[in-house]
Amino acid sequence: MIAFVLRRLLQAVAVMLVVSLISFALFNFVGDPINNMVGQETTLDERAELRRQLGLEDPIPLRFARFIGNALQGNLGVSYRMAEPVGRLILSRLPATLELSLAAAVFALLVGVPMGVYCGLYPRAPLARLFQAVSLVGVSLPTFLIGILLILIFAVHLNILPSFGRGEAVALGWWTTGLLTAAGLKALILPAITLGLFQMTLIMRLVRSEMLEVLRTDYIKFARARGLSNRAVHFSHALRNTLVPVITITGLQLGAIIAFAVITETVFQWPGMGLLFIQSVQFADVPVMASYLILIALLFVIINLVVDLLYYAVDPRLRLDRPGKAA
Repeated sequence: MIAFVLRRLLQAVAVMLVVSLISFALFNFVGDPINNMVGQETTLDERAELRRQLGLEDPIPLRFARFIGNALQGNLGVSYRMAEPVGRLILSRLPATLELSLAAAVFALLVGVPMGVYCGLYPRAPLARLFQAVSLVGVSLPTFLIGILLILIFAVHLNILPSFGRGEAVALGWWTTGLLTAAGLKALILPAITLGLFQMTLIMRLVRSEMLEVLRTDYIKFARARGLSNRAVHFSHALRNTLVPVITITGLQLGAIIAFAVITETVFQWPGMGLLFIQSVQFADVPVMASYLILIALLFVIINLVVDLLYYAVDPRLRLDRPGKAA
């Protein structure tokens, strides 16, 4: 177990270094932030002095080494656009993004797993065919179009849900949440459905295919021959084995939800890290963009490590494959 965790940690460190290098190198070619920070009346000497103060005249390897050294100390630099520490900006937007992502993931699981189980148990039922048609729509339509359609229906025509913003949020120390207010919960519904619909369809299709495969195995036939009820066969045997690959795909999709929340936050003007990233791209705010991608990569690495540990705990075959167990 310890060797397994150490291998994953070494891989995580290598991934973080590669992502940091790529993101920092790419964002140095998106534009000159000095042009966005000063006006037309600024002289060339003043521009050069500002460039020197920001360290933009140094070679890229030196700037990257300085960025990594500061990041390891918790210093992500200063935003060119807002002149504030990047760590403080991201920390202020982090609760909104995590709240939206977790709500989307919960929606995808609570809706996708039952739909997949039903489609696997009754593949020819009319309701199952309807679920599969809905899943095709969820996979085919782009996220921004789904968000616009939901706004058009529920915010414009029905006028029952807000079309933008986070609603009323409550501060719990440094953490802010809208889950404790009615306005915050109403504002969360549309973006959470928009962000989680694609993941919900993937989970539904995965559960359906796994259920169909598991129900054809020999041990399910043996369980039926023993006289077990359909409920016991379906949920105690089939569903339990179906959830093993679902754990993996759910963990990966949670990272994808956090990473791809950029589009949903832009459509609904949700004050999260994704919206901050889009605004930073328009301004060529390199410290914010690089820090955002590094943070997303770190979240991916942590989620993958947790998924690997859960998979290791759930699947006994991984434990039996350890050296010394083969004998």
